[in-house]
Amino acid sequence: MEASKSSSTEVILEEWNGSSSTKLSRTATITASPSLSIQRSGGRFHHVWRRVLQAFVPEGFPNSVTPDYVPFQVWDSLQGLSTYIRTMLSTQALLSAIGVGEKSATVIGATFQWFLRDLTGMLGGILFTFYQGSNLDSNAKMWRLIADLMNDLGMLMDLVSPLFPSAFVFVVCLGSLSRSFTGVASGATRAALTQHFALQSNAADISAKEGSQETLATMIGMALGMLLARITMGHALAIWFSFLSLTLFHIYANYKAVQCLALTSLNPERSSILLQHFLETGQVLSPEKVSRMEHVLPVWTTSWSSKSAKQIHMQVHLGVRVSSLNHSELMDLLHSAGSHYKKAKYVLVEKQGIVHATLHKDSTSADVLQSFFHALVMAKFTDKNKSLHLESQSWMDKHYEAFIQKLRSSGWKIERLLSPSIVWKAKWICGPLDAKMD
Repeated sequence: MEASKSSSTEVILEEWNGSSSTKLSRTATITASPSLSIQRSGGRFHHVWRRVLQAFVPEGFPNSVTPDYVPFQVWDSLQGLSTYIRTMLSTQALLSAIGVGEKSATVIGATFQWFLRDLTGMLGGILFTFYQGSNLDSNAKMWRLIADLMNDLGMLMDLVSPLFPSAFVFVVCLGSLSRSFTGVASGATRAALTQHFALQSNAADISAKEGSQETLATMIGMALGMLLARITMGHALAIWFSFLSLTLFHIYANYKAVQCLALTSLNPERSSILLQHFLETGQVLSPEKVSRMEHVLPVWTTSWSSKSAKQIHMQVHLGVRVSSLNHSELMDLLHSAGSHYKKAKYVLVEKQGIVHATLHKDSTSADVLQSFFHALVMAKFTDKNKSLHLESQSWMDKHYEAFIQKLRSSGWKIERLLSPSIVWKAKWICGPLDAKMD
């Protein structure tokens, strides 16, 4: 009886495909009654297309990445395509200037010139990392754009090198130096952006799939570049027109790419925008709204703009070296440490509209973030005839925790402030004079 009941039970087996539980699709249904049958869902082309797509987009796409991933990658791929096409034109000019194809050219001469070009680029990359390495993470959007602009300048140097045969080595070394900045800044900012896109701790997958996208863009760009180089060979006007047109498109595509980014990390400028809006309205802006307000180009390039006057983060110096202060500033710092900041992990001193923040040697990332927001509040109150320390501390006591909670609920990452490395700190001891003497 039991065997008969078991044999009459129909089992249906379904096959599902997908790397994310929210994006599974049924691909086949298998039944064993009256005979084994397999019914496939969807066309064969659909399955092939899904497999091809998996080589270029992260697993779980689009739920595994931020909403700004797609527009950024589209514009980034377009600017990369433009770069690879122009590379063929600039490389053709560079090889011609070195003497490729000429009987009078020597192998050792061309090799030496190429060596000097590469050596200059290596040294430039090291120097750029030394001076700006710690600043790339805090201004990823700006440095991403600057990196590609420097690459444009480097390619331009290669293209004009045949026009200055007597200064050929100098020109190509300048171009290599410019591109070395590109390599460092682009690589560093790409790492920061990859972390931003990763919603499911899938930064490695996103980086790998970006490599596939870049490879595809490279192959297409090389093919189009060789075709363009073939067509424009011997026509200087056509070469320059093509190069300059593609360069203008490259700049535009890069600008649109970084403009799409809605970063959720806190850097000095985004912190300034958020705090000023909170002081005025009591509300916190979303990352998307702040991304439309922050500068993409360096502030000095838009100094004529009215919104640049509102950037109070320019009035804050974070991580000040104590021994660099003058006598009166040191007296103010010691007085503040003994009266207003006994239990704090930072000391703020205002001088001529600039707020100097000195961090304690035991300060944490939360203390650094708090010190910067406190300094911004003090900078905001400098135009009022009130006690800056008392007024700013009163605001911090009443509103800071609520401000931080609203930042967190709006999607901001409040774990730390992205700023250049703070290498100068201090330690202050407050207490009776005789106790300190012991």
